[in-house]
Amino acid sequence: MKKWFVILFLLVSLQGIAQEKIAITKEDYQNSKIEMADLMRSEGKIYVLVGVIGIVFAGILVYVISTDRKAARLEQLIKEK
Repeated sequence: MKKWFVILFLLVSLQGIAQEKIAITKEDYQNSKIEMADLMRSEGKIYVLVGVIGIVFAGILVYVISTDRKAARLEQLIKEK
C-alpha cells in the first residue's frame, strides 16, 4: 500500500514538472512592474492581505510561546520528582 502511494505522488509531481518552457526575453529583465501588487494596492486589498498575514504569524507565535511554557512546566515537574 505504501508503495502505491509513493508511485502516485511521483506521478503527480512529474505532471507538475512537465510544463512548457517559455523563453525569457530582454524585456523580461527590464520589467520591474508587478501587476498583481499594483492592482491590489490600488483597490486597497493589499492592506487586508498584510493584516491577514500578520494575524496568522501572531497566532503561530502565541501558539509556540504557550507550548514552550507548558513544556517548561512539565520539565520542572519531572525535575521535582
